[in-house]
Amino acid sequence: MNQKAQVEGLSKLSDYIKAFLTKEEHEYSDDDGLFYATLKRSEIENPWFTIENQRYALQEWAEQLTTENLENWLKQYRVTNNPKKVGLILAGNIPMVGFHDVVSVILSGHIPMIKFSSKDIRLLPFLLNKWDEFSGGNIIFEVAERLAGFDAVIATGSNNTARYLEYYFKDQLSIIRKNRTSVAVLRGDESETELKLLAEDIFRYFGLGCRNVTRLFLPADFLIDRLFESFISFKDVINHNKYANNYEYNRAIYLLNQEKFWDNNFVMLKEDENLFSPLSVINVSRYDDIAEVEKFLAENSENIQTVVAKPELGLASINFGETQHPSLSTYADHVDTMRFLEVI
Repeated sequence: MNQKAQVEGLSKLSDYIKAFLTKEEHEYSDDDGLFYATLKRSEIENPWFTIENQRYALQEWAEQLTTENLENWLKQYRVTNNPKKVGLILAGNIPMVGFHDVVSVILSGHIPMIKFSSKDIRLLPFLLNKWDEFSGGNIIFEVAERLAGFDAVIATGSNNTARYLEYYFKDQLSIIRKNRTSVAVLRGDESETELKLLAEDIFRYFGLGCRNVTRLFLPADFLIDRLFESFISFKDVINHNKYANNYEYNRAIYLLNQEKFWDNNFVMLKEDENLFSPLSVINVSRYDDIAEVEKFLAENSENIQTVVAKPELGLASINFGETQHPSLSTYADHVDTMRFLEVI
């Protein structure tokens, strides 16, 4: 396949998405109507995929899929002259979470055999068909209910699923991804703006992504009220039925067990050393010395996708509000998918 045509097709797909996102419903063409119907059906079939969050994911991808971004990313890698079939088992926790794998396989010169998540079966096929249209028929992909006849596999699942996948694909070239989450380390002098950006890192996609912050490290004297004040812009999450159910359930459990927690009627903060927190809960811990935090991060690096903190702390971190803006060269589990695809 022609990589140049594929890149041009992605750039046109970016323009197509951007144009769609600027229109009101009364301005939709028939094609726009089909696009919107795809989003609406996704939301009906998976209520976590709200129209708002799908549009957010689309906007993020549209910003990345420019010719300049794509060419800068791809110049680091070589395209194969011997296409192989790569099985893809995609996650479905947030909208379009598997798109990067699909794009990587196609642009590396291979053929993806895609097993879509049952939670995300509408938007990605729609976009892939559009990409093929915009690239002049230069996109080849297969959709499979059960993978067979592949040369390598990239799979994403829970920790339990990953153990099964590692055994099942033990004789295959593979990338098997497990559960990860993200953390934030506060210094104490964060501005109101920075804390509001932290709220975006926590609540975007209802906190369901591996790049969402589920654990906070706070200085010993940090006031919890400062966090609740910065979270207020996301108060409407409690109006989402599935989120509210999780909130009410976890709150009831904490009350029954007489556990200490802070509550602002749509999210709870709980002192807990665990990295992973239940939906609607953020685990917090206090520190006196940043060396304590550095030790924890090092010991738990295999479970951490992203660390959010001010650069002054000297951690390998990103800025507040950046968790949901990964670049094309940001890889899940820090495994370079394109390098893997070069050697199969």
